[in-house]
Amino acid sequence: MSGFERDGAELRCDGVSLGEAADRFGTPLYLYSRALLVEGYRGYERAFAAVPHRICYALKANGNGHLLRVLAGLGAGADIVSGFELLAALRAGFPPERIVFAGVGKTGDEIDLGIERGIFDFNAESEEEIARISAAAVRRGRTVKLSLRVNPDIDPRSHPYVSTGVRESKFGVDIRLAREILRRARGRPGISVAGVQCHIGSQITDLAPLGEAAREVAALSRDLLAEGFPLEMIDLGGGLGVDYEGGRLPEPERLAEQVLPALSGLPLTLYLEPGRSLVGPAGALLTRVLYVKENQGRRFVIVDAAMNDLLRPSLYRAYHRIEPVVGRGRDRVRVDVVGPVCETGDFLARDHELEAVEAGDLLAVRDAGAYGFVMASNYNQRPRAAEVLVEDGGLRLIRRRETFEDLVRGEA
Repeated sequence: MSGFERDGAELRCDGVSLGEAADRFGTPLYLYSRALLVEGYRGYERAFAAVPHRICYALKANGNGHLLRVLAGLGAGADIVSGFELLAALRAGFPPERIVFAGVGKTGDEIDLGIERGIFDFNAESEEEIARISAAAVRRGRTVKLSLRVNPDIDPRSHPYVSTGVRESKFGVDIRLAREILRRARGRPGISVAGVQCHIGSQITDLAPLGEAAREVAALSRDLLAEGFPLEMIDLGGGLGVDYEGGRLPEPERLAEQVLPALSGLPLTLYLEPGRSLVGPAGALLTRVLYVKENQGRRFVIVDAAMNDLLRPSLYRAYHRIEPVVGRGRDRVRVDVVGPVCETGDFLARDHELEAVEAGDLLAVRDAGAYGFVMASNYNQRPRAAEVLVEDGGLRLIRRRETFEDLVRGEA
């Protein structure tokens, strides 16, 4: 049994009892399948085996060091967006030459850190940033590789908060200005223009915009090569989505079919930076029912997980499947699944069809491996949940639950 499947009435992960995990480690509890994480990465490797490529895992999706070590051991690169993510990647075993540094607001200290640690590439987001990277490299007597993130104004047809390649977005530079920006960058000391980068958004379910972006960036790369730029890479970002309703979305092979024809003949290494599609389906949030109440015609299932544990529903009105770990064959009813936090916006699901449950029942919030724990907070002085990895037929604690002492440790 691989992944999250039912064994009779009970939902299990890789054959391991979720009820046992909750009993041992308490709830709320994040639980991940090592097998699904590995399977997801190898799917990308197979899909793009025909061309030189590097799959760089986007740490922002889930930065637990144990999961990072699994991916580093498989040969993955790392896509990072902060100085501490850089340190986390190095700590997990990602070699510096497999690390790319993205993000629209890199500080001077973060740029210095990337140069000192010898990362492969900075994805620059503005001409001012190029100048800052150049100056920092010169101060250290280094030459660093740099790619320019372009904004092609392509709608990825996903949530507006994660659409990063449209005109209104803060990310990248207008693709029409990229040639002149890179010509000027070419004359700066301390940098070598290594490529062009584009990331049009997250949670993409229609692959046509990714194919369009690939054609735009490939055309620009061909022009730059013709001008003598020493390009090494073409970076198309991440973006494959997850079907949070439990269906099947296009897999990496379909992505390859969209983008590889656009790259035909380009003597460049393809970089991809998936995050959600690797770790999202590999995780679930386990939560225990505290109370069930009726209020003016609405039924509320109050659980011990809250918006501080899983922010996506409150932030994006994102949908996650929620199901009892042990099915009891009860009637299905419409409920709001809500947490204990003192906010009306504290919910995991609204108007959700769920088998009738009662206090003490264990629920699984599915596809919570990405942008789950990593976005958690201590709002209402709530400790962040423990994290557990299912591997080799057993349960491994990979982050202990926080205590009150953890919450106050940083106070001066």
